[in-house]
Amino acid sequence: MASRIAASRLLRRSNATLGLLRSYTHARNYSSQLSALIPIGSQNSNLTRRHYYLPNVSQYQLWSRSFASDSGDKVEAVVPFMGESVTDGTLANFLKKPGDRVEADEPIAQIETDKVTIDVASPEAGVIEKFIASEGDTVTPGTKVAIISKSAAPTETHVAPSEDATPKETPPPKAEEKKPKVEEKSPKVEPPKMQAPKPLPPKTSPTEPQLPPKERERRVPMPRLRKRIANRLKDSQNTFAMLTTFNEVDMTNLMKLRSDYKDEFVTKHGVKLGLMSCFVKAAVTALQNQPIVNAVIDGDDIIYRDYVDISVAVGTSKGLVVPVIRDADNMNFADIEKGINTLAKKATEGALSIDEMAGGTFTISNGGVYGSLISTPIINPPQSAILGMHSIVQRPVVVDGNILARPMMYLALTYDHRLIDGREAVYFLRRIKDVVEDPRRLLLDI
Repeated sequence: MASRIAASRLLRRSNATLGLLRSYTHARNYSSQLSALIPIGSQNSNLTRRHYYLPNVSQYQLWSRSFASDSGDKVEAVVPFMGESVTDGTLANFLKKPGDRVEADEPIAQIETDKVTIDVASPEAGVIEKFIASEGDTVTPGTKVAIISKSAAPTETHVAPSEDATPKETPPPKAEEKKPKVEEKSPKVEPPKMQAPKPLPPKTSPTEPQLPPKERERRVPMPRLRKRIANRLKDSQNTFAMLTTFNEVDMTNLMKLRSDYKDEFVTKHGVKLGLMSCFVKAAVTALQNQPIVNAVIDGDDIIYRDYVDISVAVGTSKGLVVPVIRDADNMNFADIEKGINTLAKKATEGALSIDEMAGGTFTISNGGVYGSLISTPIINPPQSAILGMHSIVQRPVVVDGNILARPMMYLALTYDHRLIDGREAVYFLRRIKDVVEDPRRLLLDI
């Protein structure tokens, strides 16, 4: 009778277990609920795969899952989202060391992408327990970088005083045991050998180059930003039919305008009046007069843009970046100057975001700040043209039949000849020349 009662209880327990298993798709997520139906002696707290055989059913595998800390003391710092067009990056360097104390949202590592440098921040305040990734690893958004303990104390290296640290007197060396003397045999005198003459070093031909030793060279991995710049410029050279046209502009009137109103401009707008804002306004009116320069080739189609986003090339210690001034056609001189100053400061600090460099319909590059007299700039893909500014130099020019010294600047326009003909390119550059030489045209729109 007792055996029949026990069999009935086991059958009811098995049917309950089987029903619970069938009611959930993933049995491993409900292992804690099933533990109440399993005999206590068969439970194990370790992370193991458990096998239970139920009557008249197939074998089921139940999983128990344990975490790094049941109290939730440890958190993980992961790579953040890096932008829609950025899928991975390189772990450039760590800003902290294991054992350091960090606060919430404090950067602990830097990720170098094709465009910008992104910080990996600590999600909670605590102490860095260890780093999971290594410098130079390629990481993606969500990759674990470090484990941080919220309750641990920062590790400090102390040298505890100890008696063992005091130098102990070394015992005097034991006297060497006396060894029985062995009669020394007189060495045999051998006749001196004749040394062979050393071979002379091979004579190098006068045309053979003398290379410097390898110890005077350094090999470092190329940063991702520099790789991206190299690939984009090479793709531009391979894709576009680039041609450059030149002109020169007399900067006398623009420099006089700037000198006459620079103090009043700063007083009203809180920013200095520079030359870039005038060239941006000149580029805007030139793009509106020649809309093909603002267009782009897309397969077998031409896309005309009815807006003007001017990209401004900025050189930094890490490489060339091209932030974008949005809707430049709706800005005045003060708005453009403020936008340029803000973007230039962010570029120098490495704080530009992906959105601030995405897009752009036309690029202006000012090599004159470095002393360049003339150059042929390379198109910034997928745009169709780029304007190159250069240094201002006093040169003799003929004005109304007289030879005068004038501040002159060479301008260069590189354009995609597949889309833009020479006529449109020359007219475009001529429009910029006319507006810069006589800024009153901007006011009168002529």
